[in-house]
Amino acid sequence: AVMNRIPLLPYPIKLLDKYANDPELQVKGKLLPVPSNQKMNSYLKEIAVICNICKNLTTHIARYTFASLTIEYGMPIDIIAKILGHTTRHYAKVSEANISREMQKIRSILNKYILG
Repeated sequence: AVMNRIPLLPYPIKLLDKYANDPELQVKGKLLPVPSNQKMNSYLKEIAVICNICKNLTTHIARYTFASLTIEYGMPIDIIAKILGHTTRHYAKVSEANISREMQKIRSILNKYILG
C-alpha cells in the first residue's frame, strides 16, 4: 500500500473527530467504522430508494462521481489519480465547460501579449 497525505474538507474532518475516541475502533486500529464494500453498496441502494434516485448507486459510482466533479471543477487529472490511488484517464471525459474554461485561460494569456 502506498501512503499519501491528502487534505480533507471540513465535513470529513468532523466525521473523524466524531470517532476519534471510539474504543472499538482504537482496538481495530481504524479511524472510521467502515462496513464491507457489499454492505456499503446495500446502504447506497437504500439511500437511492429513499431519495427516489433511479440509478444503481455503488461505491464505484461514488468514486466515478468524485472524479468527474473534480475534473469538471478544474482539478488536474494527476492530482485526482493520486487521491484515488490509481490512474484516472477513463474518468476524464472532456466536457464543453472544460474546453471553454481552458480556452478562456489561453485567450487571457494571449491577450496580455498581443494587447500588451
